[in-house]
Amino acid sequence: MSEFVDPEKAEQSRRQMLSEDDYDDMSMIFNMFSDSTRLKIMSALFVNELCVSDLCELLEMSASAVSHQLAGLKKTKLVRTRKIGKRVYYSMADEHIENIYRMALEHIRE
Repeated sequence: MSEFVDPEKAEQSRRQMLSEDDYDDMSMIFNMFSDSTRLKIMSALFVNELCVSDLCELLEMSASAVSHQLAGLKKTKLVRTRKIGKRVYYSMADEHIENIYRMALEHIRE
């Protein structure tokens, strides 16, 4: 151990550490915020439940590109789906993600 380490502070911090699984799960969520297209999709879904066609029109993107981004958001449980006939509608899973989004926005505008 280095002579410059404060063992008490190091131990306090160690006790607050999460499990590797928790860090991995959080990393996946933050990764979803690392792409401007996904941020645009989330921004739109904070306002309304939308289908792929709606998002394609709004973002001027192909259905395959939008679907690809939605798959990642769904995999990380950030969006949920609701099917009506053949059409699938997407919405944000809960308000926690919007809170993270708003805090990030507030941070960059400071």
